[in-house]
Amino acid sequence: MCSPEAAPPVRQAVILAGGRGRRLAPYTDLSPKAMVEVNGTPLLRHQLDRFAAAGVESVVVSAGYRAQVITDYLRTARPPVRTTVVVEDPPLGRGGGLKLAARALPAPREPWFAVYGDIWAEFPLAALGAHHVRCGALATVALVPPRLPKGTVVCDASGRVAELAAPPPPGCTVNGGVYAFAPGVVPLLPEDGDHADTTLPRLVRLGQLAGFRADGFWCAVNTPGDLRELRARVAAAGTTGQPENRAGQGP
Repeated sequence: MCSPEAAPPVRQAVILAGGRGRRLAPYTDLSPKAMVEVNGTPLLRHQLDRFAAAGVESVVVSAGYRAQVITDYLRTARPPVRTTVVVEDPPLGRGGGLKLAARALPAPREPWFAVYGDIWAEFPLAALGAHHVRCGALATVALVPPRLPKGTVVCDASGRVAELAAPPPPGCTVNGGVYAFAPGVVPLLPEDGDHADTTLPRLVRLGQLAGFRADGFWCAVNTPGDLRELRARVAAAGTTGQPENRAGQGP
């Protein structure tokens, strides 16, 4: 059970920005996924702004594919937090990228956030961090409603189609690609490979993976269609989707 006591803010974070993003071509032909622009600003900068709003002071970016694009951008963009880039050469997978970046964090004995470089999340990160610290688990994952394709189909007991474009079941959630980690998780991350296949199942067996039900818009920018929808949403809102970072939300 999570402690009701107030938790100190999480001050450091990792952004996994090493992926090529082939499904997002042609936008990723010359730039990594995290540098694809949403209304004139790279996804990476949107994430840095959200971390800054949550009280994060230092961010390590794990880069790989066309890493120079990221380093050149950060050299001139004046990011809102101290930012360091580490380069996966050769590519290490998501788990290996997390471990590489975690070793470069300035406070190795403190908790840290992590986010995939293609994630747009408008929920308050400070609330995720506070929930993680109060629960005391090695890792906490943001749980979000699934964004299912429009062709979702439900059949009745006889096998006949009963509903097209059905919504997901109430309360259904998926891994949102946003985490808070305790320092003790680093030795459990793979040197090479995907933490979702190795570390997360092990944490479940140990009873050390907590969940945080996140309120607010969320999407993964995997395809040109995803990008068009997100750009239209942000343009219509007239904002960057910056959340109010309240620490009192959660499951």
